[in-house]
Amino acid sequence: MTDLRPILWKPSKERADSSRMAEFTGWLEQTRNMQFDDYQALWQWSVNDLDGFWSAVWEFFGIQSSAPHSAVLADRKMPGAVWFPGAKINFAQQMLLHAAKTPNDPCLIVQSETFGRTELSWGEFAAQVASVAQHLKSMGVGQGDRVVAILPNTETAFVACLATASIGAIWSLCAPDMGHVAILDRFRQIEPKVLIAQDGYVHAGKMIDRSDVLETIRNGLPTLEQTVLVPVIGQVSKGVHAWSDLIHTKAELEFAQVPFDHPLWVVYSSGTTGNPKPIVHGHGGILLEGSKQSLHQDLKAGDRFCWLTSSGWVMWNAQFVALGQGASVLMYDGAPNHPDMMTVWRSVAQERVNYFGVGAAYVTICAKAGIRPCDDLDLSALRSLGTTGSPLTSDGYDWIYDAVRPDIWLAPISGGTDFCGAFVGGNPMLPVRAGEMQCRALGNAVRSFDAHGTELIGEVGELVCTEPLPSMPLFLWGDEDGQRLYESYFDTYPGIWRHGDWIEITEEGGSVIYGRSDATINRQGLRLGSSEIYQAVEGLSEVLDTLVIDLEFLGRDSFMPLFVVLAEGELLDDAMKAKINGAIRESVSARFVPNEIVQIAEVPRTMSGKKLEVPVKKLLLGGDPVKVVNRDSMVNPESFDIFVDYAKALNNT
Repeated sequence: MTDLRPILWKPSKERADSSRMAEFTGWLEQTRNMQFDDYQALWQWSVNDLDGFWSAVWEFFGIQSSAPHSAVLADRKMPGAVWFPGAKINFAQQMLLHAAKTPNDPCLIVQSETFGRTELSWGEFAAQVASVAQHLKSMGVGQGDRVVAILPNTETAFVACLATASIGAIWSLCAPDMGHVAILDRFRQIEPKVLIAQDGYVHAGKMIDRSDVLETIRNGLPTLEQTVLVPVIGQVSKGVHAWSDLIHTKAELEFAQVPFDHPLWVVYSSGTTGNPKPIVHGHGGILLEGSKQSLHQDLKAGDRFCWLTSSGWVMWNAQFVALGQGASVLMYDGAPNHPDMMTVWRSVAQERVNYFGVGAAYVTICAKAGIRPCDDLDLSALRSLGTTGSPLTSDGYDWIYDAVRPDIWLAPISGGTDFCGAFVGGNPMLPVRAGEMQCRALGNAVRSFDAHGTELIGEVGELVCTEPLPSMPLFLWGDEDGQRLYESYFDTYPGIWRHGDWIEITEEGGSVIYGRSDATINRQGLRLGSSEIYQAVEGLSEVLDTLVIDLEFLGRDSFMPLFVVLAEGELLDDAMKAKINGAIRESVSARFVPNEIVQIAEVPRTMSGKKLEVPVKKLLLGGDPVKVVNRDSMVNPESFDIFVDYAKALNNT
């Protein structure tokens, strides 16, 4: 059993009582005569009584439907659950409810290296959505057609997404910095009719010309009928529509009424091996999961929300959680370290952001840079901070409470692109413990399983979800018989979702994510998540980044190399190796001292910042370098070369 981790924050009674979670539990008591002794009891009800819980979410958040549903969960199975049959809804309609209530209030605030600062009121935002929707219809776009985009995290992508959804068409987005092969691997699968793209952008003060890449992508999409351009580099050529011509037409907001499970958008797995999975989510499922998630993020109308994200990461989609509650969304488009590591924090302070979310890696980088936002900035408006993308170490928790705000509510979350939600996350009514996520999300039947499907408490096991969720994939595009979907999530424990993370559920209901389960270290029968080694080694000031790979060979002891990125001027000599090994012995165990330490220039990462543990593992076990990783899905593809050379030497010995 894990010892209780130290408490870093407790909500005041006023903070807890004023939270959306408290409002929801009070509503349950008033309208359904339901009372719960604590959050654990509330969670248990939410996963036992799926009909009762999800109908409560529907009513509490006022989901708009032009036709009644005949049931909540008509078929309780995985895969293939059937939710809210008969309902007729539209995601964009729900997102724009606040446009009529507060048309002059700020909706989107954009800080862009390319375009500077812009701001759209709710009324202006809704007017642009209506205008673009009318133009899309004039281009022949109808229900079920695909509109794809290559855009940064700016208002253009938000307007285009909701315009697409409003007419019942299907949206899909890639970031402008992705390679053309990676983009084509995604968009070709779904055969788009319209492409909306930006031909360049400014990053870290440098203009990046994407016009030639964009032309290659257009030529590689044979189903494409129309192109809309946001020009930064060149002019709009003949036969191409200018984005500026699409946003100023006076039009009425109209919303196609579609079934609950009508496709809303296509998102993609990281695509580190093979073709990326095109994951299809529905209007209703995303609405319900996002509404529920706002309880765990404590978001309400009038809040100011910012999540530091690329448009190629599912956290771009998660910004709609805030928008749907009437919060103003600050969209940041630029290099987070230009001109220095304080640049994003300055925006958070200046825009009076209440909730700020980041990737856990960003916290580590800030801590390594030695910055202390609280010393130079007024962060009095900032009451909540979220992290995700990778496990946040206890050192990251300490830096936030020391360098950001000692009284901030820190609420890391962990979920996935796969269902566009969070399995575990925060609750503003509970204490925050170091290195631990506060709770399992309502409605999410998250468990920790051993290899035999036995539930574990206080031990590390596979993260599974034993009951269906409304936002689970409707299907994978092109997966006609559902086999790929089944193999991706359900073949380990039939009828149960296996997510691919190691998780520990504490007796108090908190959780710790230890990293991807297929990258787990197994030394002498002891399993360990790689994050524990990263925390130990990256805690050294001389070490900037690390990658550890455990290579298991049948009939042999495991071989575990540790790859390190050292600070400028540091050398990997015997003294440094001894210091690294000592840190692992002290923080983890002597069993997990690596067989070899290798210095590298960069850790290979995906576009969303995740370390490529599994592809490197496959490579070092003898995999084909061309097949184990899609380099166009990497933020730093050249970093993979040293591992190719290392694999050759390793496998020739």
